[in-house]
Amino acid sequence: MGQAARVKPEPRFSLNSVSRSFLGCLANAQHRTHPFDHWLLTNPLPEDFCEAIASLPFAPPCDGVFDGKRETNNNTRIYFTPENQQNFVVCRRTVEGFEDPAVRRLIEDVTGTDLTGTRLRIEYCQDTDGFWLEPHTDIPVKRFTMLVYLSDDPSMAGAGTDLHEGPPDFKYVGSAPYGKNLGVIFIPGKNTWHGVGHNRFRGIRKSIIINYVTPDWRDTWELA
Repeated sequence: MGQAARVKPEPRFSLNSVSRSFLGCLANAQHRTHPFDHWLLTNPLPEDFCEAIASLPFAPPCDGVFDGKRETNNNTRIYFTPENQQNFVVCRRTVEGFEDPAVRRLIEDVTGTDLTGTRLRIEYCQDTDGFWLEPHTDIPVKRFTMLVYLSDDPSMAGAGTDLHEGPPDFKYVGSAPYGKNLGVIFIPGKNTWHGVGHNRFRGIRKSIIINYVTPDWRDTWELA
């Protein structure tokens, strides 16, 4: 599902550059508490990884249904699966970086989440004009959510993840800054309402979503 043919040559990356980059980034992240705990990130990935991920040879989805839910288009979603790790070195090295025990330990220390027994899930997103997400909270089997944005297109400046207060009004509070190699972390909970508004953008909103999920995750084919 949603796989692409292998292309050559593969770029060469340092094995530990992802973990090194992320560890330094998380140690200096901006922790904010309103409307819920979240961490704003600068340079969570090595620069060449951002470029290589954004250049992966997966076409953006065509004829997507924009109803405020990602799962509506499940058949076009792309993950860093074992097959894609075999085909694309950037996928493999990214997974290796986030499987580093030091990365898991620092995430737990900084955020207070428990990653014991969790598995890694990384999704590559290419959201096109018209895409939006209604305010929602991530399901409890996600123990960690991080979004890393991949585009430096100035027209995408308003495309960051929106943060909201809860029901009944889902008041908009602010947005994570969108820009190349910027990101945001939060630990899914009952109050972590987030989405993407109806702000129109030109081009493609490229990002990756990194989750650690519990063994109860049903769609195991998505996992790294």
